[in-house]
Amino acid sequence: MPVGKKRSAFDPKVFLTKAGTGRTNLCFPASHVVYSQGDIAGTVFYLQNGMAKLSYTSKNGKEAVLTILGPGDFFGDRCLTGQLRRTASVSTMTECSIMQLDKTVMLRALRDEPKFSEFFIRHLLERHIQVGADLADQLINSSEMRLARTLLLLANFGKAGKQEPVIAKISQETLAEKIGTTRSRVSFFMNKFRRLGFIDYNGEMHGDLHVHSSLLNMVLHEGETTGQN
Repeated sequence: MPVGKKRSAFDPKVFLTKAGTGRTNLCFPASHVVYSQGDIAGTVFYLQNGMAKLSYTSKNGKEAVLTILGPGDFFGDRCLTGQLRRTASVSTMTECSIMQLDKTVMLRALRDEPKFSEFFIRHLLERHIQVGADLADQLINSSEMRLARTLLLLANFGKAGKQEPVIAKISQETLAEKIGTTRSRVSFFMNKFRRLGFIDYNGEMHGDLHVHSSLLNMVLHEGETTGQN
C-alpha cells in the first residue's frame, strides 16, 4: 500500500451487497431451489431481500421446515466447519436477492475484518437463541400458540426495526410443516385469528397478510396464564 494512503473502512453491509471476487449477486423467483440436501457445500449465502425456507427430508420422504429465512440471514455456512455436503435444502418462498460467497472469501473476511467477524458472530448467536426458543415452543406450546408465535416472528415483532406484514406467498402447508401440525389445523387457526381481529388477509392468503399487535398480546397473556398454572 502506498505511503500515506489509508485503507478504506470495511463495511459488512457493503461487502454483503456489492459483487466482487468470490462474491456474486443472485436473483431467484419464488419456488426456486437454491440448493438441495446432499449437494456439495462450498459456498455461503446471505439473504438480502425476500423469504426462503430451510427444510429437511427424512429417508422415508417426510419433509419438515426447520426455519423460515428473512432479510439479513446467512445460510449454508456449515461448510465453514468442513462440512462437505448440504444437510438440508433451501428454496425461495418469494422473489429473493441473495449474495453468494465462496468459502475461501468468507473465511478470509472473518479472519481479516473484525467488523465482519463481529457481524457474523452476532448472527450466529441470534440464531442459536432462536433455535432454543423454537425447541421450547415445540415441546411446550400448543399448535395454535406455535402458529401465533411463527406469524409474529415473520412480521418482525420482537426484532429491531419496523414490523412488516407477512408476505402472502407463505402457504398454509409451509406453516403446517414449520409448526408440526396439519394444514387443516392451520386453516382453522388462521380463520380464528382473523375472526378475532388478530390478522387480516384476503381470500386464501393471495394478498398481504397483516399481523396486528393484538396477536402478541394474546400470546403474552397465554404465557402468563401458563406460568401461573
